[in-house]
Amino acid sequence: MRTPQILVLSCMDARIVPAQVLGIKDGDALVVRNAGGRAIDGLRSIVVAQQRLTTIDIRVLHHTRCGMLGPLATDDKMRGDLIKNPPKPNVSVDSIVQSVSFLGFDDVKQSVLDDVEFLKQHPLVFANSEISGWVYDIDAGGLAKRVV
Repeated sequence: MRTPQILVLSCMDARIVPAQVLGIKDGDALVVRNAGGRAIDGLRSIVVAQQRLTTIDIRVLHHTRCGMLGPLATDDKMRGDLIKNPPKPNVSVDSIVQSVSFLGFDDVKQSVLDDVEFLKQHPLVFANSEISGWVYDIDAGGLAKRVV
């Protein structure tokens, strides 16, 4: 079995099929997903892929109309929502949510640039990594556009 040499870090949004929007054949890439496709959340998986599978090509893929984009995804809004409606009844989450960063963003392209830079500078990511950033336009469809 051939080991994929590409890792795609993508949003968990079900409208995104990472291999398809990047023009990669199924099975040719490892896919790591999280809310917003943020690098800090995907770091553990990236490090494991590099250490165990020697993956060098990392593609950060964000998209338009993301649920982590804009005022509804700020830390204050998410924390407030959780405090008002805790996941478990009669359990206070006030102190717990203060330590959580939800990693919302205001600009999709900038979030990609920030995540690519984070990975390039991180001491646990291979220095010879090929790290690129992409934005997929949900409304236009087709292939994602490389931004860095």
